[in-house]
Amino acid sequence: DNLNTSIAETHTVASGPSAAHVNEVQSRIKEILSKCSSGVWVSKMPQIYREMYWEELSTAVLRQLENWPHVCTVEKVHRGDQMDGLLYPAKKIPPIAKSDTEQEKARQNVTSSKVDPLLKPNMETTPASLSSDFKQKVVNILLKYSSGLWANALPKLYQDTYQVKFPEDVLNNLELLSDVCIVDYVSEIPRKAILYAKPQRRIDENLNVTEKVRRHDGVKATAEQQYEESKDQHPENITVPPLIIPSEGSVSVMVLELKNTNEVLIRQVYYSSAQEQMEDDMKAYYSQNSTVSLAQSLSVGQLVAVHAEEDAWLRARIISLEDKRIKASNYFFWHLKKDLKQSCILDTVYKLQKQFNSLPFQAAKCKLAGLEVFCDDPVLVKTVESQTCSKIFAVEILEKSDIPLLVLYDTSGEDDININATCLKALYDKSLELHLQVDALYTNVRVTSVFSDGSLYCQVPSKGLSRLSEILQKLEDYFHYKTQTSEFNVSLPFCGKICLFPSKGKWARVEIRIIHTRRALDVQFMDTGTVATVKVSELREIPPQFLREVIAIPPQAIKCCLADLPPNTGMWTPDAVLWLRDTVMNCPEFSMKVVKQDGSKGIAHVYLFAPENFPDMDHSVNRQIKNADLWKHQKDVFLSVAPSGTSSTKVTSDAVSALRLTSGRLEKSFSDSAREPSSAVSTIDMPPPLPLSKTGELMDVYVSVACHPGHFIVQPWKELHNLEALMEEMILYYSRAEEKPVNIEKNKLYAAKIENQWYRVIIKGILRNGFLSVYELDYGKHEFVSIEKVQPLMDTFRKLPFQAITAQLAGVKSQQWSEEASIVFRNLVEKKPLVAQIQAVNESTNSWDRKIVTFLVDTSLPDTDIWIHDFVSQSLVEFSKDD
Repeated sequence: DNLNTSIAETHTVASGPSAAHVNEVQSRIKEILSKCSSGVWVSKMPQIYREMYWEELSTAVLRQLENWPHVCTVEKVHRGDQMDGLLYPAKKIPPIAKSDTEQEKARQNVTSSKVDPLLKPNMETTPASLSSDFKQKVVNILLKYSSGLWANALPKLYQDTYQVKFPEDVLNNLELLSDVCIVDYVSEIPRKAILYAKPQRRIDENLNVTEKVRRHDGVKATAEQQYEESKDQHPENITVPPLIIPSEGSVSVMVLELKNTNEVLIRQVYYSSAQEQMEDDMKAYYSQNSTVSLAQSLSVGQLVAVHAEEDAWLRARIISLEDKRIKASNYFFWHLKKDLKQSCILDTVYKLQKQFNSLPFQAAKCKLAGLEVFCDDPVLVKTVESQTCSKIFAVEILEKSDIPLLVLYDTSGEDDININATCLKALYDKSLELHLQVDALYTNVRVTSVFSDGSLYCQVPSKGLSRLSEILQKLEDYFHYKTQTSEFNVSLPFCGKICLFPSKGKWARVEIRIIHTRRALDVQFMDTGTVATVKVSELREIPPQFLREVIAIPPQAIKCCLADLPPNTGMWTPDAVLWLRDTVMNCPEFSMKVVKQDGSKGIAHVYLFAPENFPDMDHSVNRQIKNADLWKHQKDVFLSVAPSGTSSTKVTSDAVSALRLTSGRLEKSFSDSAREPSSAVSTIDMPPPLPLSKTGELMDVYVSVACHPGHFIVQPWKELHNLEALMEEMILYYSRAEEKPVNIEKNKLYAAKIENQWYRVIIKGILRNGFLSVYELDYGKHEFVSIEKVQPLMDTFRKLPFQAITAQLAGVKSQQWSEEASIVFRNLVEKKPLVAQIQAVNESTNSWDRKIVTFLVDTSLPDTDIWIHDFVSQSLVEFSKDD
């Protein structure tokens, strides 16, 4: 809180606790951006910060980001009617100026030997004066070093590769390369930086901008020459490279036009700045060249140059010919408000010259997943258009094809909104929706689900419920007479997809919520509210002839909560949740009175009555649970819950995550317990120890965690597929099995649920507030979890050897590793496949306590193997020079 009150002045504070706290916040923001080099929405930063550090990020910090250029770069972006921003890693502070003597010496070094001729001699070096060819050569080198390259190693690599000397003044001012690479200053010495290639699309943009500066004065002079070169060009031979959609990482797009949901016109937010370059070049060429030819022998599909309004020149494709006018679809979109299909007079249409074909069209068509069957429905199209046009979204690419299949997400709010799933609701039959009325009484109410925060789902007799029963019976009859239902297997699951799942011998509608692996995912039963983990192979597509009927019925489960409970109830205790579940799930029907509607949360506040107690308020379920002694949290209470997917639902402990916001003392307890020496554990039912390669032999590994060269975790590469299969089986088993009482003991093995996955763990400490510190035996991470998320480790999951191997880097001296050296090491090895050459094994009673001393080798480059200890040793020398 002290940070919140003083953050506005932080850039002037030089010392004291406030400055230290601000420095920590800035360091954390740098760490987040280092993992998201393609950018982070400012509006999403608080959520990411909270998830990573379990602390709230003050809104005052967000207002200060523009004042912290050494921390981040802010790019403001319009998102619909709102202003948001994108954060990128900082461009870093300019290098410290060298003395006049050093500068003169550097100039002599540059001119005394052969220098890259791509650099203009005898001129002040600026980003614009460096040619795009020179920068591209640098990029080509950096692309071979995905883990980064020391700046002072670049000159030798450049000279070895291109047989010309790298200019020393560029090395002294690395900001000259900042438009094509990320410069990470890990110390105060400017030359001691690590260089990373920027994403290729941003490199292309910046190189085009550079060339624009270099060619600006020569556009007119070269126009006629370009025209002569393109005289022989035939329209039918014009080809334009496709727009490359990134294969990984987050992609943001703007929706430009919507014909139907199978033809949505989008443009990447990071669209090429070469667009401006081409705009200038086309204008210069066509406006200044009196001999430019009009397009001849026009045909549908032909690419042409069109003289449009505001003296702009556009690339376009002819879509129809009418008398002396044509209709052309603009493929370049300078102005979003301009009609995308324009009618042009013939004498404004010109031959598209060859030099304007190299840039991909900046717009691409896509289709929205889950809406394909209803792509032309006018209600759906109107809804999608109102929700999407001229707005920016994050996308999930399901299929990369000529017309990619996408899911759009609105990430501007606290929660990500699945646009595909939201728009599908436009097809609901409004007459089948149930709207509870305040002060109304309802009978024959069935409670279908109970959650750990006390919320529940109820079914109320209605027209929609009757209609649902009819259509589900049709599906039962249809599948009963189908000899083979595998044709309806779900081949492409995605979040928001609605499909069918067999429950208690009948088909039920479910919506996919979370995809864990290729085999396992979470679904929510649309008409009961129940959440369960199921196998992908159990899901079925809705047959096409029933699809509209099934989709038209709104969900028939209404989210409710018990009204007038004590305001200080807070997180529900396991006792209270169990009492409520046993009370309401074992009764076939209730009466219900609605006392309040919370529209913002979509939840109704209700009183529930057993049939014999209606309408006696003193005997309502609300009063009974309020008067019961169920609200005292007890350390050793464990839940026993019916399997998910049945009439009762699995009680989870989602609300326990709220404790993370007050976990300062808890983190200290965890760190203290994590340092305790491990005790010997019984070898009964232990997996066999993981076999290791012999000393000196090579072994393929994956580095899952890297703290510093003295401590990192490797996993054997060849066993990763077995570990993945084990994780899938654990998800499916524990999400369905009845939870069992657990007797928690230190140094014993258990299964623990951490962020929707189940892991094999050993208990390292029992903490306050019902938390445990655990060690993931297959991944080498220390975590803390709620006791309620720990279950016995079944025998079937004790067969595969524990996969995490604690390791120390060979070839370097053991020492206290500086933060800079640790960062360098982590960037080199973490989350990467490498080759290990084991030098020594320090055995231990417990397999997870043994430690290896090993060399690591990066073999990802085609011609060069990088021995990590050499790179680390070099970094030690570099950092020691700073002292």
